[in-house]
Amino acid sequence: MDALIEIRQLTHVFNPGQPDQVEALRGVDLTVGRGELLAIIGANGSGKSTLARHLNALLLPTSGEVRVAGLRTDDPGVVWEIRRLVGMVFQNPDNQLVATTVEEDVAFGPENLGLPRPEIARRVEEALRAVGMWERRHNAPHRLSGGQKQRVAIAGVLAMGPACIVLDEATAMLDPAGRAEVLATVKRLHRERGMTVVLITHFMDEAALADRVVVMEGGRVLLVARPRELFQRVEWLRRHGLDVPPMTDLADRLRRRGWPLPPGILSVPDMVKALCRS
Repeated sequence: MDALIEIRQLTHVFNPGQPDQVEALRGVDLTVGRGELLAIIGANGSGKSTLARHLNALLLPTSGEVRVAGLRTDDPGVVWEIRRLVGMVFQNPDNQLVATTVEEDVAFGPENLGLPRPEIARRVEEALRAVGMWERRHNAPHRLSGGQKQRVAIAGVLAMGPACIVLDEATAMLDPAGRAEVLATVKRLHRERGMTVVLITHFMDEAALADRVVVMEGGRVLLVARPRELFQRVEWLRRHGLDVPPMTDLADRLRRRGWPLPPGILSVPDMVKALCRS
């Protein structure tokens, strides 16, 4: 796997030496491949959001190192290049929109790069078309739904020309329709553009879409596995305060009642196929 992001023995301590010192990350080793969709899950306080902020140098290691395309995040000379390469989309869409129209908002990043106007216009149109928001380019962001706002936030990241997008609980405040909009956008970017995506989530059906899933607890990586392998470990996940995708839970309940269902059921199509064969 060609690595885009390499994390080696990463430790992060908040308020070091103080009575309220917290060791949020403890010796994390992880690699994110180019073109990979990686999900990171864990209970509250597991360190997943702290880890996300290390991927584009919003936080710097207390010890260990993070490299993005070979660039160390603790090198102040390359921090802006790292933040161009790794774009972040956060939980609350209202905190990420800064302009009076959708078009102006997406242009904000490229304008700060000092790009020529024709290049900015090209990037804005390409990014908005990629997330299905071009027809709303003249709309005021505050008049959009939550899902639409997050799609505009993703477009703003795309306009910077990143190699990777990190979504830190980006669907947590959305209704089901908004979640579906954002996930469809992320899947399309990953599938059609080969975009590297890191998805921090507490929704197990979202994690099931990933190429690999990282399970965190207490600031450490407990396990890295493919979704079909991971979500077979229903009782193990529950012991660690985590759930499983709805269809995986249903399959587990049916097996307990004698239905001969195969392992690895993650989605409604998986369940339909399994029931038709049983």
